[in-house]
Amino acid sequence: MCTALSRTSIARTAATPRLRGFTLVELMIAVALVAILAAIAYPSYREYVKRAHRSSAQSLMLDLANREQQYLLDNRAFLGGGASAVTTLLPAGVPVEVSDFYDMTITATAGPPPNFEVKATPKAGSLMAGETPFTINQDGTRLPADKWKGR
Repeated sequence: MCTALSRTSIARTAATPRLRGFTLVELMIAVALVAILAAIAYPSYREYVKRAHRSSAQSLMLDLANREQQYLLDNRAFLGGGASAVTTLLPAGVPVEVSDFYDMTITATAGPPPNFEVKATPKAGSLMAGETPFTINQDGTRLPADKWKGR
């Protein structure tokens, strides 16, 4: 009886297919779907990171413009001189999240009326390379306007 039972269980096992995992076709389809999703998501992520860096630079530029206005009240002239003016107005220095991607400069003219311009120039070789430099002046004029919209 043992032998008859073992023969039928062997025959039943051989007749049923074994499920052991994924086939190569299923695996290739899954990899293709992941690749398509990555191809769609990566450019969006890259643009998001660029907007974040641009926003940090613009925030610093607004702070520098306010400090220039305060400097005018204290000294009756705007502080110019390129990057050295930035370090004078920011004793702690430019934050790393901005300095890694932008060169900040301030130019001032005595006038009349006196004026200044804070400029952020993207660094070559960084993620922001190829972007347009943007500025803010003593009147609060922000150029180019499309870079200041937060998009």
